Amino acid sequence: MREIKFDCRRFAGDRPCTPHKETGVHCSQCRSYDPIDKKILVIKLDAIGDVLRTTCILPALKNKYPHARITWITRSESLPLFLCNDYVDWVIDLSEAFSVLSVEKFDLVINLDASGLSSRLATLARAPQKLGFVCHEDGYVYPANPQADYWFELGLFDDLKRQNRKTYQQIIFEICGLTFDLKYLPVLNLTGQDKHLADNFARDHNLKGNLLVGFNTGAGSRWKNKKWPADCFLQLAQLIMQHIPNCRILLYGGPEERHRNRYLTEKLPQLIDTGCDNTLRTFCSLVDLCDLLVTGDTLALHIAVALKKRITALFGPTSHTEIELYGKGTKICSDLNCLCCYKWDCDSRPNCMDSITVQQVFDAVTNLLHLDTIQASVVGPTNPESELVVAR
Repeated sequence: MREIKFDCRRFAGDRPCTPHKETGVHCSQCRSYDPIDKKILVIKLDAIGDVLRTTCILPALKNKYPHARITWITRSESLPLFLCNDYVDWVIDLSEAFSVLSVEKFDLVINLDASGLSSRLATLARAPQKLGFVCHEDGYVYPANPQADYWFELGLFDDLKRQNRKTYQQIIFEICGLTFDLKYLPVLNLTGQDKHLADNFARDHNLKGNLLVGFNTGAGSRWKNKKWPADCFLQLAQLIMQHIPNCRILLYGGPEERHRNRYLTEKLPQLIDTGCDNTLRTFCSLVDLCDLLVTGDTLALHIAVALKKRITALFGPTSHTEIELYGKGTKICSDLNCLCCYKWDCDSRPNCMDSITVQQVFDAVTNLLHLDTIQASVVGPTNPESELVVAR
Protein backbone atom coordinates (compact mmCIF):
# COMPACT_ATOMS: atom_id res chain seq x y z
CA MET A 1 0.00 0.00 0.00
CA ARG A 2 1.23 3.50 -0.79
CA GLU A 3 2.46 5.66 2.07
CA ILE A 4 -0.60 7.16 3.73
CA LYS A 5 -0.27 9.63 6.58
CA PHE A 6 -3.21 8.69 8.76
CA ASP A 7 -2.24 11.26 11.40
CA CYS A 8 -2.65 14.25 9.07
CA ARG A 9 -5.46 16.67 9.88
CA ARG A 10 -6.44 16.61 6.21
CA PHE A 11 -6.84 12.83 6.03
CA ALA A 12 -10.52 11.96 5.49
CA GLY A 13 -10.39 8.22 4.89
CA ASP A 14 -13.40 7.91 2.60
CA ARG A 15 -12.41 10.52 0.01
CA PRO A 16 -9.35 12.37 -1.34
CA CYS A 17 -7.99 15.19 0.81
CA THR A 18 -8.06 18.80 -0.40
CA PRO A 19 -4.33 19.02 -1.36
CA HIS A 20 -4.70 15.90 -3.51
CA LYS A 21 -7.83 17.20 -5.21
CA GLU A 22 -6.15 20.53 -5.92
CA THR A 23 -2.71 19.32 -7.07
CA GLY A 24 -2.82 15.51 -7.37
CA VAL A 25 -0.06 15.16 -4.77
CA HIS A 26 0.30 11.97 -2.74
CA CYS A 27 1.15 11.81 0.96
CA SER A 28 4.85 11.04 0.47
CA GLN A 29 5.44 14.31 -1.44
CA CYS A 30 2.80 16.52 0.21
CA ARG A 31 4.00 19.83 1.63
CA SER A 32 0.66 20.39 3.36
CA TYR A 33 1.18 17.51 5.79
CA ASP A 34 -0.20 18.66 9.15
CA PRO A 35 0.33 15.98 11.81
CA ILE A 36 -2.20 15.84 14.64
CA ASP A 37 -0.64 16.23 18.06
CA LYS A 38 -3.86 16.43 20.09
CA LYS A 39 -7.40 15.16 19.56
CA ILE A 40 -10.06 17.34 21.18
CA LEU A 41 -13.74 16.50 21.52
CA VAL A 42 -16.29 19.24 22.27
CA ILE A 43 -19.81 18.24 23.28
CA LYS A 44 -22.51 20.90 23.04
CA LEU A 45 -26.04 19.84 22.15
CA ASP A 46 -28.61 22.42 23.33
CA ALA A 47 -29.87 24.89 22.17
CA ILE A 48 -28.90 26.35 18.78
CA GLY A 49 -28.08 29.76 20.26
CA ASP A 50 -26.04 28.18 23.05
CA VAL A 51 -24.17 26.04 20.54
CA LEU A 52 -23.36 29.14 18.52
CA ARG A 53 -22.13 31.23 21.44
CA THR A 54 -19.98 28.31 22.63
CA THR A 55 -18.05 28.31 19.34
CA CYS A 56 -16.12 31.30 20.72
CA ILE A 57 -13.76 28.79 22.37
CA LEU A 58 -12.62 27.45 19.00
CA PRO A 59 -10.17 30.20 18.00
CA ALA A 60 -8.67 30.10 21.48
CA LEU A 61 -8.32 26.31 21.37
CA LYS A 62 -6.58 26.56 18.01
CA ASN A 63 -4.22 29.20 19.38
CA LYS A 64 -3.33 26.95 22.29
CA TYR A 65 -3.25 23.71 20.28
CA PRO A 66 -2.44 24.74 16.69
CA HIS A 67 -2.10 21.15 15.45
CA ALA A 68 -5.13 19.75 17.24
CA ARG A 69 -7.92 17.89 15.51
CA ILE A 70 -11.21 19.20 16.87
CA THR A 71 -14.39 17.14 16.79
CA TRP A 72 -17.77 18.55 17.85
CA ILE A 73 -20.90 16.58 18.77
CA THR A 74 -24.24 18.39 18.48
CA ARG A 75 -27.86 17.89 17.42
CA SER A 76 -28.90 17.90 13.78
CA GLU A 77 -30.61 21.31 13.99
CA SER A 78 -27.28 22.96 14.89
CA LEU A 79 -25.20 21.32 12.17
CA PRO A 80 -25.70 24.19 9.64
CA LEU A 81 -23.87 26.54 12.03
CA PHE A 82 -20.60 24.74 11.26
CA LEU A 83 -20.67 25.24 7.51
CA CYS A 84 -17.34 26.86 6.48
CA ASN A 85 -16.06 26.67 10.05
CA ASP A 86 -12.38 25.86 9.57
CA TYR A 87 -11.74 25.44 13.28
CA VAL A 88 -13.74 22.20 13.49
CA ASP A 89 -12.43 19.18 11.62
CA TRP A 90 -15.42 16.92 12.15
CA VAL A 91 -18.97 17.73 13.23
CA ILE A 92 -20.92 14.69 14.45
CA ASP A 93 -24.68 14.42 14.59
CA LEU A 94 -25.89 13.18 17.97
CA SER A 95 -27.40 10.12 16.25
CA GLU A 96 -23.88 8.98 15.29
CA ALA A 97 -22.14 9.94 18.54
CA PHE A 98 -22.29 6.58 20.29
CA SER A 99 -20.72 4.72 17.36
CA VAL A 100 -17.87 7.25 17.27
CA LEU A 101 -17.28 7.15 21.03
CA SER A 102 -17.20 3.36 21.02
CA VAL A 103 -14.20 3.37 18.69
CA GLU A 104 -12.21 6.57 18.87
CA LYS A 105 -9.94 7.85 21.63
CA PHE A 106 -9.32 11.52 22.42
CA ASP A 107 -6.74 13.47 24.39
CA LEU A 108 -9.17 16.06 25.74
CA VAL A 109 -12.96 16.10 26.15
CA ILE A 110 -14.82 19.37 26.80
CA ASN A 111 -18.46 19.26 27.85
CA LEU A 112 -19.79 22.64 28.98
CA ASP A 113 -23.39 21.55 29.56
CA ALA A 114 -24.47 19.92 32.83
CA SER A 115 -27.37 18.11 31.16
CA GLY A 116 -27.62 14.38 31.70
CA LEU A 117 -27.23 13.38 28.05
CA SER A 118 -24.22 15.62 27.38
CA SER A 119 -22.54 14.46 30.58
CA ARG A 120 -23.12 10.79 29.78
CA LEU A 121 -21.53 11.29 26.39
CA ALA A 122 -18.54 12.97 28.03
CA THR A 123 -18.27 10.09 30.49
CA LEU A 124 -18.37 7.49 27.71
CA ALA A 125 -15.67 9.29 25.73
CA ARG A 126 -12.22 7.81 26.26
CA ALA A 127 -9.71 10.52 27.14
CA PRO A 128 -7.16 11.15 29.91
CA GLN A 129 -8.41 14.70 30.46
CA LYS A 130 -12.01 15.91 30.74
CA LEU A 131 -13.22 19.44 31.38
CA GLY A 132 -16.71 20.58 32.27
CA PHE A 133 -19.20 17.94 33.32
CA VAL A 134 -19.40 14.16 33.48
CA CYS A 135 -21.81 11.62 34.94
CA HIS A 136 -21.20 9.58 38.09
CA GLU A 137 -21.85 5.83 38.05
CA ASP A 138 -24.79 6.51 40.38
CA GLY A 139 -26.36 8.62 37.64
CA TYR A 140 -25.85 12.20 38.76
CA VAL A 141 -23.93 14.93 36.96
CA TYR A 142 -20.91 16.54 38.60
CA PRO A 143 -18.00 18.83 37.60
CA ALA A 144 -15.04 17.10 35.98
CA ASN A 145 -12.59 19.83 37.07
CA PRO A 146 -12.63 22.46 39.84
CA GLN A 147 -13.01 25.31 37.33
CA ALA A 148 -16.46 23.93 36.41
CA ASP A 149 -17.76 24.16 39.99
CA TYR A 150 -18.92 27.76 39.61
CA TRP A 151 -21.05 27.16 36.49
CA PHE A 152 -22.44 24.01 38.06
CA GLU A 153 -23.60 25.88 41.17
CA LEU A 154 -25.13 28.69 39.11
CA GLY A 155 -27.34 26.09 37.48
CA LEU A 156 -28.54 24.80 40.85
CA PHE A 157 -29.21 27.93 42.90
CA ASP A 158 -31.28 30.90 41.70
CA ASP A 159 -29.80 33.32 44.22
CA LEU A 160 -26.27 32.62 42.96
CA LYS A 161 -27.48 33.02 39.38
CA ARG A 162 -28.76 36.51 40.20
CA GLN A 163 -25.51 37.45 41.95
CA ASN A 164 -23.29 36.38 39.06
CA ARG A 165 -21.43 39.12 37.19
CA LYS A 166 -19.46 37.01 34.74
CA THR A 167 -20.44 36.47 31.13
CA TYR A 168 -21.00 32.99 29.77
CA GLN A 169 -17.86 33.40 27.70
CA GLN A 170 -15.74 34.26 30.71
CA ILE A 171 -17.08 31.26 32.59
CA ILE A 172 -16.55 28.67 29.86
CA PHE A 173 -13.06 29.99 29.11
CA GLU A 174 -12.18 29.47 32.77
CA ILE A 175 -13.54 25.92 32.62
CA CYS A 176 -11.39 25.23 29.55
CA GLY A 177 -8.25 26.75 31.05
CA LEU A 178 -8.23 29.51 28.43
CA THR A 179 -7.84 33.27 28.76
CA PHE A 180 -10.88 35.15 27.47
CA ASP A 181 -10.40 38.06 25.11
CA LEU A 182 -13.01 40.07 23.20
CA LYS A 183 -11.36 38.99 19.96
CA TYR A 184 -12.80 35.51 20.50
CA LEU A 185 -16.25 35.89 18.98
CA PRO A 186 -18.63 33.06 18.16
CA VAL A 187 -17.77 31.60 14.77
CA LEU A 188 -20.39 31.97 12.04
CA ASN A 189 -19.20 32.30 8.45
CA LEU A 190 -21.64 33.15 5.67
CA THR A 191 -21.12 31.49 2.31
CA GLY A 192 -21.33 33.16 -1.07
CA GLN A 193 -24.73 31.54 -1.49
CA ASP A 194 -25.90 32.99 1.84
CA LYS A 195 -24.81 36.46 0.82
CA HIS A 196 -26.37 36.11 -2.62
CA LEU A 197 -29.70 35.20 -1.03
CA ALA A 198 -29.55 38.26 1.22
CA ASP A 199 -28.60 40.50 -1.70
CA ASN A 200 -31.59 39.25 -3.67
CA PHE A 201 -33.91 39.95 -0.74
CA ALA A 202 -32.47 43.47 -0.41
CA ARG A 203 -32.94 44.10 -4.13
CA ASP A 204 -36.48 42.74 -4.20
CA HIS A 205 -37.48 45.05 -1.34
CA ASN A 206 -35.49 48.11 -2.47
CA LEU A 207 -33.37 48.14 0.68
CA LYS A 208 -30.10 49.30 -0.84
CA GLY A 209 -28.93 52.66 0.48
CA ASN A 210 -31.21 52.55 3.51
CA LEU A 211 -30.41 52.26 7.19
CA LEU A 212 -31.77 48.87 8.24
CA VAL A 213 -33.06 48.15 11.74
CA GLY A 214 -34.27 44.66 12.57
CA PHE A 215 -36.87 43.64 15.13
CA ASN A 216 -36.64 40.06 16.33
CA THR A 217 -40.08 40.04 17.87
CA GLY A 218 -40.13 36.72 19.72
CA ALA A 219 -37.98 34.78 22.15
CA GLY A 220 -39.02 31.15 21.94
CA SER A 221 -41.57 29.37 24.05
CA ARG A 222 -39.59 28.23 27.09
CA TRP A 223 -40.00 31.52 28.97
CA LYS A 224 -43.18 33.38 28.05
CA ASN A 225 -41.98 36.68 29.51
CA LYS A 226 -38.84 36.92 27.40
CA LYS A 227 -40.99 38.60 24.74
CA TRP A 228 -41.42 42.36 24.64
CA PRO A 229 -45.10 43.25 23.96
CA ALA A 230 -46.04 43.43 20.28
CA ASP A 231 -47.57 46.89 20.72
CA CYS A 232 -44.25 48.14 22.07
CA PHE A 233 -42.55 47.01 18.87
CA LEU A 234 -45.30 48.78 16.95
CA GLN A 235 -44.75 52.07 18.81
CA LEU A 236 -40.98 51.74 18.45
CA ALA A 237 -41.36 51.30 14.70
CA GLN A 238 -43.51 54.42 14.49
CA LEU A 239 -40.93 56.44 16.43
CA ILE A 240 -38.08 55.23 14.25
CA MET A 241 -39.90 55.98 11.00
CA GLN A 242 -40.87 59.45 12.25
CA HIS A 243 -37.41 60.46 13.44
CA ILE A 244 -34.77 58.48 11.52
CA PRO A 245 -34.56 59.33 7.81
CA ASN A 246 -34.06 56.59 5.23
CA CYS A 247 -34.61 53.86 7.78
CA ARG A 248 -36.36 50.59 6.92
CA ILE A 249 -37.48 48.07 9.52
CA LEU A 250 -37.21 44.31 9.04
CA LEU A 251 -39.19 41.81 11.12
CA TYR A 252 -37.61 38.51 12.12
CA GLY A 253 -38.95 35.43 13.82
CA GLY A 254 -39.70 31.74 13.63
CA PRO A 255 -43.01 29.87 13.31
CA GLU A 256 -44.08 31.04 16.78
CA GLU A 257 -43.85 34.68 15.66
CA ARG A 258 -45.96 34.29 12.53
CA HIS A 259 -49.12 35.80 14.05
CA ARG A 260 -47.20 38.47 15.92
CA ASN A 261 -45.38 39.67 12.82
CA ARG A 262 -48.57 39.54 10.75
CA TYR A 263 -50.24 41.74 13.35
CA LEU A 264 -47.40 44.26 13.11
CA THR A 265 -47.44 44.42 9.30
CA GLU A 266 -51.23 44.79 9.27
CA LYS A 267 -50.95 47.75 11.63
CA LEU A 268 -47.93 49.21 9.84
CA PRO A 269 -47.62 48.00 6.21
CA GLN A 270 -44.24 49.74 5.80
CA LEU A 271 -42.65 47.01 7.92
CA ILE A 272 -40.91 44.25 5.98
CA ASP A 273 -41.51 40.71 7.16
CA THR A 274 -38.49 38.51 6.37
CA GLY A 275 -40.55 35.36 6.91
CA CYS A 276 -41.06 32.91 9.75
CA ASP A 277 -40.23 29.64 8.00
CA ASN A 278 -36.64 30.30 6.95
CA THR A 279 -33.91 27.72 7.25
CA LEU A 280 -31.22 28.45 9.82
CA ARG A 281 -28.72 29.55 7.17
CA THR A 282 -31.32 31.79 5.48
CA PHE A 283 -32.24 33.32 8.82
CA CYS A 284 -28.57 34.10 9.48
CA SER A 285 -28.10 35.68 6.05
CA LEU A 286 -31.18 37.89 6.50
CA VAL A 287 -30.04 39.02 9.96
CA ASP A 288 -26.79 40.04 8.31
CA LEU A 289 -28.69 42.70 6.36
CA CYS A 290 -29.30 44.71 9.54
CA ASP A 291 -27.27 47.63 10.74
CA LEU A 292 -28.81 47.09 14.16
CA LEU A 293 -31.03 44.44 15.74
CA VAL A 294 -33.55 44.91 18.55
CA THR A 295 -34.04 41.54 20.19
CA GLY A 296 -34.69 39.62 23.35
CA ASP A 297 -32.42 36.94 24.77
CA THR A 298 -32.78 34.40 21.98
CA LEU A 299 -31.10 32.80 18.97
CA ALA A 300 -31.19 35.98 16.88
CA LEU A 301 -29.15 37.77 19.54
CA HIS A 302 -26.35 35.21 19.31
CA ILE A 303 -26.43 35.30 15.51
CA ALA A 304 -26.19 39.11 15.56
CA VAL A 305 -23.25 38.92 17.98
CA ALA A 306 -21.43 36.46 15.73
CA LEU A 307 -22.07 38.70 12.71
CA LYS A 308 -20.75 41.75 14.61
CA LYS A 309 -24.03 43.64 14.45
CA ARG A 310 -25.05 46.47 16.74
CA ILE A 311 -27.61 45.18 19.19
CA THR A 312 -30.24 46.54 21.55
CA ALA A 313 -30.97 43.57 23.79
CA LEU A 314 -33.99 43.37 26.10
CA PHE A 315 -33.83 41.20 29.21
CA GLY A 316 -36.40 39.96 31.71
CA PRO A 317 -36.42 36.51 33.32
CA THR A 318 -32.96 35.51 32.07
CA SER A 319 -29.55 36.86 33.04
CA HIS A 320 -28.27 39.94 31.22
CA THR A 321 -24.85 39.63 32.86
CA GLU A 322 -24.14 36.31 31.17
CA ILE A 323 -24.61 37.80 27.69
CA GLU A 324 -21.47 39.15 26.04
CA LEU A 325 -22.17 41.79 23.38
CA TYR A 326 -18.48 42.32 22.56
CA GLY A 327 -18.74 46.11 22.82
CA LYS A 328 -21.41 46.32 20.12
CA GLY A 329 -24.62 46.76 22.03
CA THR A 330 -26.84 48.05 24.80
CA LYS A 331 -28.63 45.86 27.33
CA ILE A 332 -31.97 47.05 28.71
CA CYS A 333 -33.59 45.38 31.67
CA SER A 334 -36.10 46.03 34.44
CA ASP A 335 -35.19 47.06 37.97
CA LEU A 336 -37.75 44.67 39.49
CA ASN A 337 -36.39 42.65 42.41
CA CYS A 338 -37.47 39.41 40.77
CA LEU A 339 -35.33 39.97 37.66
CA CYS A 340 -33.40 36.94 36.42
CA CYS A 341 -35.93 34.54 37.96
CA TYR A 342 -35.84 31.98 35.12
CA LYS A 343 -39.52 31.27 35.71
CA TRP A 344 -41.45 29.78 32.82
CA ASP A 345 -44.42 32.04 33.48
CA CYS A 346 -45.30 34.98 35.71
CA ASP A 347 -48.49 36.60 37.03
CA SER A 348 -46.88 39.89 38.07
CA ARG A 349 -48.20 43.05 36.40
CA PRO A 350 -46.37 44.85 35.11
CA ASN A 351 -43.84 42.09 34.51
CA CYS A 352 -40.17 42.62 33.80
CA MET A 353 -40.59 43.02 30.03
CA ASP A 354 -43.65 45.28 30.31
CA SER A 355 -41.60 47.74 32.37
CA ILE A 356 -39.14 48.35 29.52
CA THR A 357 -40.42 51.50 27.82
CA VAL A 358 -40.50 52.28 24.13
CA GLN A 359 -38.61 55.51 24.76
CA GLN A 360 -35.75 53.67 26.44
CA VAL A 361 -35.36 51.30 23.52
CA PHE A 362 -35.63 54.12 21.00
CA ASP A 363 -32.94 56.10 22.81
CA ALA A 364 -30.66 53.07 22.89
CA VAL A 365 -31.18 52.50 19.16
CA THR A 366 -30.35 56.09 18.24
CA ASN A 367 -27.27 56.09 20.50
CA LEU A 368 -25.94 52.91 18.95
CA LEU A 369 -26.53 54.28 15.46
CA HIS A 370 -24.64 57.44 16.49
CA LEU A 371 -27.42 59.69 15.23
CA ASP A 372 -26.33 63.00 16.75
CA THR A 373 -29.31 64.90 15.38
CA ILE A 374 -31.74 62.97 17.58
CA GLN A 375 -32.14 63.88 21.22
CA ALA A 376 -31.47 60.73 23.24
CA SER A 377 -32.29 60.33 26.91
CA VAL A 378 -30.43 57.19 27.97
CA VAL A 379 -29.10 57.43 31.49
CA GLY A 380 -25.94 55.45 32.12
CA PRO A 381 -22.31 55.21 31.03
CA THR A 382 -21.22 57.60 28.31
CA ASN A 383 -20.02 54.77 26.09
CA PRO A 384 -23.21 53.33 24.53
CA GLU A 385 -21.36 50.23 23.29
CA SER A 386 -20.99 48.85 26.81
CA GLU A 387 -24.17 50.21 28.28
CA LEU A 388 -26.73 48.73 30.65
CA VAL A 389 -29.99 50.64 30.85
CA VAL A 390 -32.25 49.86 33.79
CA ALA A 391 -35.96 50.39 33.27
CA ARG A 392 -37.51 52.27 36.17
